[in-house]
Amino acid sequence: MAFSLVKRLKTLPQSGGQAILTCIYATGAGLGAVAFQLAIHALFDLGFLQLAEGDFRTFLWSSLAIVLSSSLIVGWLLTRFCPGAAGSGIPQLKASYWKDFGYMKSQVVWVKFLAGVISIAGGASLGREGPSVQLAGGIGSRLAGHAGEPKSRRRHGAATGAAAGLAAAFNTPLAAITFVLEEIIGNLNSRLLGSVLLASVVGAFCVHAIVGPQPAFTLAIGDSPSWLGYVLTPIVGAVAALFGVAFQSSSLWVRGKWKMSRVPQWMGPAIGGLITWGLGVTVFYHTGKLGVFGLGYEDLSAALAFDLSWKIALLLLFTKWIATVACYGFGGCGGIFSPTLFFGAMVGTVFAGGLMEWFPLTRGDQEALAIVGMTATLGAVVRAPVTGILIVFEMTHDFSMVPALMLGALTSQAVSRQLLKHGFYEALLDQDGHDLEHFNDPRDLRSWQRQPVGKLANSRPIVINSLDPKDLEMTMKSHPYDRFPVVIDDVIQGIIARTEVKAALREERKPNLEPAPVCDPSASLNEVQMLLIESPTGMVIMRKPGELSLAGILTLHDLLRAQQSAADAPADA
Repeated sequence: MAFSLVKRLKTLPQSGGQAILTCIYATGAGLGAVAFQLAIHALFDLGFLQLAEGDFRTFLWSSLAIVLSSSLIVGWLLTRFCPGAAGSGIPQLKASYWKDFGYMKSQVVWVKFLAGVISIAGGASLGREGPSVQLAGGIGSRLAGHAGEPKSRRRHGAATGAAAGLAAAFNTPLAAITFVLEEIIGNLNSRLLGSVLLASVVGAFCVHAIVGPQPAFTLAIGDSPSWLGYVLTPIVGAVAALFGVAFQSSSLWVRGKWKMSRVPQWMGPAIGGLITWGLGVTVFYHTGKLGVFGLGYEDLSAALAFDLSWKIALLLLFTKWIATVACYGFGGCGGIFSPTLFFGAMVGTVFAGGLMEWFPLTRGDQEALAIVGMTATLGAVVRAPVTGILIVFEMTHDFSMVPALMLGALTSQAVSRQLLKHGFYEALLDQDGHDLEHFNDPRDLRSWQRQPVGKLANSRPIVINSLDPKDLEMTMKSHPYDRFPVVIDDVIQGIIARTEVKAALREERKPNLEPAPVCDPSASLNEVQMLLIESPTGMVIMRKPGELSLAGILTLHDLLRAQQSAADAPADA
């Protein structure tokens, strides 16, 4: 009989048992994030940094071999074992938290670790912070399972793991707390607040013990900005935010086109890698800078230390921007925290260096413009302004910069929300067909059963509109779901399973459809729940009276997720 740690801890006072579990999850997650960080830096130093010390011809061909081989390995890992490990991982973690109760498969953990290390150390222009969050959240979720928690109660492990992972990645525990609450949980008053806070401290202790107390990169702040610096702050914040908006729009456009292309998806990281290589070797040849490759921390630190001219900063800004769009859009494995901070710092450096010829900017002004650019670009993309402010503040420990950071964050939010409907992670979820809309849950069983089924259903499901083999193959490649409603010419035909599609494609025959139970969106849950339970596909299709088109779907998973959220809601209130 398996030993259940959860059962033993339930004999303790509730707060004590929860705290012990949090420490266990956070320690495992923090150590995983630290190992991820050390592996990336060690391999990148062994490859690109050592090659950069030799002659250019050797660097040219050796770097090409590294980029191409690492990209092909990453493409194989992602398509063969776990497509959900692509990208930054934060949208996937958010979807797992809300749609799967925090449950994450073991493949996510080991594939994310291997693919992330190989991708970023192999030169892909992506960051390690987002992958650290997904990796650490996955470790927390898996540890919760080993401790005896069922699949329906893994949110505690996933959330605390994510907080410890981000705290370890940037060495900024305060920012880790706000990010998990703002972005993953979406509630600053969550019942998990205490656990997230404790996990962030544990994650910080892990990185302090192994790497040291310094953050990912240190900003040596000196003087406070002058009135001229404050005047320029909203201008730099707006321009930096525009770069973030352009990055988000371009990355999503490339990603959408690539997902719908008929080219094998495993080739995507190699395409992004080759674009990065071409830009990176060109910049290295002319400037000696490696910032286009990998994280770019060395050149970012040089810009913040005033050891980078504004002209080189401008070159790095555009080449890094293009390379990151290519790497992310073509399905690479890595995040966008580091690149967006890089873009913002370069925007501030370009402004400060260019304006020095006409305006008497102080050192404090130049520093302020660089860090405001970082906060503004990150805030515009991630839509977590408090996190953006705290990340930079924890790197500077300078209270005099807080007003400038707040002004830059305010400007970036105004620009981003005016031009884009969603932040980057929400837009990615929307592009993949995930609907994380929350509902106002009832407080008693009778009102729960009387509520309309349309309130719990997915009103934007992924639908199959053609049974052509090529179209079916593309849908299976682009979406991971097990069953899909089939609607042809606006008429509901039935429901098709992924296993049936694969069998039909393999046997070169027309796929068989399951009958589709249909209900009115206004019908009560009490009327529909038995129909749902008896459905062989575990799915009911909604259709408005007098119409033939689909209005949404309800699955058993939707029902269970809504019930779980309702059960947790009083504690969150």
